[in-house]
Amino acid sequence: MKPEMPAHALVDLLKLFERAGIEVWLDGGWAVDALLGTQTRPHKDVDIILRVSDLPRLRNILGDRGFEIRQGGTESNLVLADHSGLEVDVHAIVFDRDGNGIYRMENGSDWIFPASGFSGRGVVNGVGVRCLSPETQVLCHAHGYVPTEKDFRDMELLEARFGVELPPRLRRDRV
Repeated sequence: MKPEMPAHALVDLLKLFERAGIEVWLDGGWAVDALLGTQTRPHKDVDIILRVSDLPRLRNILGDRGFEIRQGGTESNLVLADHSGLEVDVHAIVFDRDGNGIYRMENGSDWIFPASGFSGRGVVNGVGVRCLSPETQVLCHAHGYVPTEKDFRDMELLEARFGVELPPRLRRDRV
């Protein structure tokens, strides 16, 4: 059985972060489902974006709950997992003076999350959450890795609901 990040566990983590004063934005599959307001598929983890300055506090809070850092991460991108299989994939950013999020990638170059991308709002298990906007979700999925079936499906759902334009890279061959 594959580990899964259920909605109730995600909400518990988000409430924990909020109580600690850590502002996070959902990214990836849970962000798509939050934007849609319903869970469309199982999720093996949650991808979050937060400020670099909040990383030590986040690591301490999750460490107190049995989460440990998995090997292979970087200072700005790391995965924390607990013994039950819950995983939090962390992407740490620094905001520039224009509100853009600067993310240092493994290769040393910077990825820029546009300021407008942090305006997304969604719902998970009846709880309002911050997430990347539909347009920024598309932007992130269109660069940096080869989309999988679930990525195509997620992007198609965003296109259908929000009318976002999908680049050719995120379109399946439609015969």
